[in-house]
Amino acid sequence: MVFGSVGRGSPHPDSDVDVLVVAEPLPDGRMPRVRDFAAVKNALAARLTRLAEEGIHTTLAPIFKTPAEVRRGSLLFLDMIDDGRVLFDRSGFWRDFIQDFQERLRRLGARKIITGDRWYWDLKPDYKVGEIFEI
Repeated sequence: MVFGSVGRGSPHPDSDVDVLVVAEPLPDGRMPRVRDFAAVKNALAARLTRLAEEGIHTTLAPIFKTPAEVRRGSLLFLDMIDDGRVLFDRSGFWRDFIQDFQERLRRLGARKIITGDRWYWDLKPDYKVGEIFEI
């Protein structure tokens, strides 16, 4: 999935390309996962160089999650609801996950509040001090 400004369709010439990769198996820890992704970056190096020559100075910004890690959740997924663009989802895992996530947000009454070109989430508008809730 691509998300962020590229997913929204509003990138700038220096925007990075945010990518969520859900795969299994993945090595433990971010750095081993980044090292495994080096082959992708190397394969795209010439294209990124050509883009830089055209004034587009972008980089890849991958985030790696196993399906189990996705199920544990992340607030990052909030912005993927509207801005994420699925590139490949062979088994429908992401489709099913995001539909469930959206349903949980709906039950909480969560709302995305947009002010100009910024936004934030009010996850539980009827929240009472001391109340504990799960997304």
